[in-house]
Amino acid sequence: MWAFTGSARDSGKSSGGRRSKHLRSQKVGDERVYKKSAFSLEQVQDILIKFFHRTPGEEVVSADKMMLHARGPVWHRQQQQHGIIPAGLHGLDTDATWSDRKSDGWVYGHGTFWRVACKHGLVGTCKWRRNSGYEAKRLGLETGQLTGLMTTVLMDRKADDQAWFFERQRQRHIRLLTPTRKGQDKSPKRTRLIKVLQKHKNTRRYQQRSYTVEPMQGLVKDIFELEMCWMRGHANNRWRFAAMGVVVQMHQYRAWTEGRST
Repeated sequence: MWAFTGSARDSGKSSGGRRSKHLRSQKVGDERVYKKSAFSLEQVQDILIKFFHRTPGEEVVSADKMMLHARGPVWHRQQQQHGIIPAGLHGLDTDATWSDRKSDGWVYGHGTFWRVACKHGLVGTCKWRRNSGYEAKRLGLETGQLTGLMTTVLMDRKADDQAWFFERQRQRHIRLLTPTRKGQDKSPKRTRLIKVLQKHKNTRRYQQRSYTVEPMQGLVKDIFELEMCWMRGHANNRWRFAAMGVVVQMHQYRAWTEGRST
């Protein structure tokens, strides 16, 4: 630790300490503002989707996660696990996490959780989530408020969860339709689940994902140029994604009320 003598240096050190403390408190304050703003925007999304789901025929939704590359360099997994930031690695987003998907491979960045009403293609949710988060768990948080307004959720293979399937069907009368993982039909309960998921009407209904949530994600990526996150940090990105979701919902609502394609 450096030791200074003399009043001028002591004064400079004190002034520098105050500036550093002020900058840290300002950063914390900014994050709180972003978090509060993001929460308000997410509530607007929830209000709009409840309104949409009161429309007859909007009982089926398609949900998915979209991964976005973090702004700045990649923090390699082993170094991240040990909290090691290599010298010279500047502009690193330390809030980003790793996740993989068959179509994208491994991505270091942030995730967004999407929910789209299948009949009219209306966006119900566009919210930040940890890239490494478990999709079925987030779905459980997002569907609780829509109990009684929807009956079926379509998700990809990563949400294939036997316990979640039966729990949501029993408690909230919501059926989760996903492709089944191979080699997992070893228990009677699992066999019963697979039999339900592979019914012809359920496999046909699952095909709605290909023209609802998946194209919507691609469209929003193009509109907002989201090959990479605009900002660093979970607080900033949470606010940005929530704002994007509200903008899309407002435009869709206008088109819907005017009888145009959404």
